[in-house]
Amino acid sequence: MSRLRNSFSLLVLYVLIAPLDGFAAGYAPVSTSGEIGSILPLWAALPFAGILLSIALMPLVAPRFWHRHFPEVAAFWALVFAVPFVYFFREVAVHEIAHIIVIDYIPFILLLWALFTVAGGIYIKGTLRGTPAVNTIILLIGTILASIIGTTGASMLLIRPILRSNAWRVHKAHTIVFFIFLVSNIGGALTPLGDPPLFLGFLHGVPFFWTLHILPEMAFASGVLLVLYFVADTYYFKKEIPASVSEIEPTPLKIEGYRNFIFLAGIIAAVLFSGTVKLGEVDIFGVHQTIENLIRDGLLIIMGLLSLSLTSSETRKRNEFGWAPILEVAYLFAGIFITIIPVLAILKAGERGELAWLIKSVNTPAHYFWAVGSLSSFLDNAPTYLTFFNSALGKFYLGMPEAEAVARLIVEKIPYLAAISAGAVFMGANTYIGNAPNFMVKSIAEEAGVKMPSFFGYMFKYSIPILVVLFFIMTYVFFK
Repeated sequence: MSRLRNSFSLLVLYVLIAPLDGFAAGYAPVSTSGEIGSILPLWAALPFAGILLSIALMPLVAPRFWHRHFPEVAAFWALVFAVPFVYFFREVAVHEIAHIIVIDYIPFILLLWALFTVAGGIYIKGTLRGTPAVNTIILLIGTILASIIGTTGASMLLIRPILRSNAWRVHKAHTIVFFIFLVSNIGGALTPLGDPPLFLGFLHGVPFFWTLHILPEMAFASGVLLVLYFVADTYYFKKEIPASVSEIEPTPLKIEGYRNFIFLAGIIAAVLFSGTVKLGEVDIFGVHQTIENLIRDGLLIIMGLLSLSLTSSETRKRNEFGWAPILEVAYLFAGIFITIIPVLAILKAGERGELAWLIKSVNTPAHYFWAVGSLSSFLDNAPTYLTFFNSALGKFYLGMPEAEAVARLIVEKIPYLAAISAGAVFMGANTYIGNAPNFMVKSIAEEAGVKMPSFFGYMFKYSIPILVVLFFIMTYVFFK
């Protein structure tokens, strides 16, 4: 079996390297990612497509293999791209890989890790009676919290309390689905803390509070979904066994690990600090990183470590805290961020690259909303946001330095960036794989005995008839 895997790996590498050799030999040496993007063929993005298809399909067709070997799968696709890329483009390739790791991946995963760790130290003891009103209020609170402590933080904080509140109910899968809609996705639209795509935008120069531009869209989507949920849950509540309804008594709520709220505040302060203070730059492996960003990352690590050291192990045990979810995200996103490099390079090349047709065809805010959203439904919304963010920069400000282009984009093209942001955040809810917390919530719910819909059941029963219809309405209201 190992020989077969090795042979397959070599074959894939050869298929990619052989044509690339022709391309590299026929062009003068390149010095920037824009120049690389202008000569890279579109099939250089095959490893990116490979890892994303692996994430989408392998849990369905080979679940046992996937759960045991997903780190190796991610590493395989990363190497399939990185080896020929470094071989032919040498220093420029190494710089591009180092750049995306230092500037994008490390800050991205550190923020997720800090939020996951701190939220996992907060245990909400006791239960409420899972009535339609109570459940709707919990979803509303989670939606608001998602922009403050992140969709991952809010999801991990509230998923177990809402499961305990509804443990006695027969009909509860729809509650978890709407939880994914609102808390794990749409609620994170208002700050870079809310959802990874917005944090990546913040890292690339979008001001911290710029995302408040999509408050009307977020309020509209959340309001409609909360009303729909209340109506649906009222219907299912009436179908519960009367004896079960009357027997359930709520128990007083009590918070354990309250110190972690201080650490959450520390995380927020660290991110705000990095976006408002300018302290210069340092060189890390040839990549220019700002000092304030390094301080932010250091503070995120400190907040997480303080949470681990000052929160009792019993509290985390009662909260069923474990490292598996964040490790899965870390492994998979490492592969995603490496393999997305050629896509970003081609998009940065604008109309000089092989995705010129896409850049030319995506012209209006509505186009950006659906292009970003559709891909965010099946890929992951963080790299998808980054891809179209760069596409917009390439389309409107070709050849301009990124800092200057972003500064103009946030002022001159507000509807476009709003559409990109809303599409990435909102439509990550269309499938289980659209956003990192979705699968975490699904897994936790299934461990608690909730029979969740399948991958396609989720789509055809919930997201298509509810979310897709809602997004079509929003297109005509906000993104015409």
